[in-house]
Amino acid sequence: MSLLDQVRARFARPPEVVRAAIAADPDERVLAWGERVDGGWTVATSRGLRVVPAEPVPDAEVPVLPWHEIGTARWTAAGSGGTFTVVPLQEVEPGVQARLPAQRHVLRDAGELPAVLKKRVDLTVVASQRHPLPTGGSVLLVARRVPGQAAREWTVVFDDDADRDDPAARAVARERLAAAVDADDPSR
Repeated sequence: MSLLDQVRARFARPPEVVRAAIAADPDERVLAWGERVDGGWTVATSRGLRVVPAEPVPDAEVPVLPWHEIGTARWTAAGSGGTFTVVPLQEVEPGVQARLPAQRHVLRDAGELPAVLKKRVDLTVVASQRHPLPTGGSVLLVARRVPGQAAREWTVVFDDDADRDDPAARAVARERLAAAVDADDPSR
């Protein structure tokens, strides 16, 4: 890509259908977007990640995956495009999150999306700790910044969903979480 093409891409406006899908929320801003191979766009906004269809659907809301609900996002480049594999998280009980099935976003042209997505997800994570469980698995403790909340939110993510039902694994996770919260320094 020539320098001129890079400058044009940097200052380009999002496609009209992307702007229209986000326009319902005046506080939301489009940060980056990538053209999908299957049509439409994967869009990073100030609120999270959205998939905007190529053709607008009247009165249909384009759901947002908030940044703090993304467990992992992996980028595999292929020319000017590539593939994002995003693993969303869902709260299954207070303080406990489970990984949902991975979402694949195959992009023809990624633009600034990989850098923006990485930065936004990384900014939500304040601390993370992995601890072994007596079952042989492990549990991930994560402190995240959640928009609209002053305090950071600590959650537990079991590597194996079956460990959530094991009393010994739950006891270790509770103990480790309590220690992490007690040692937490909110000034970071």
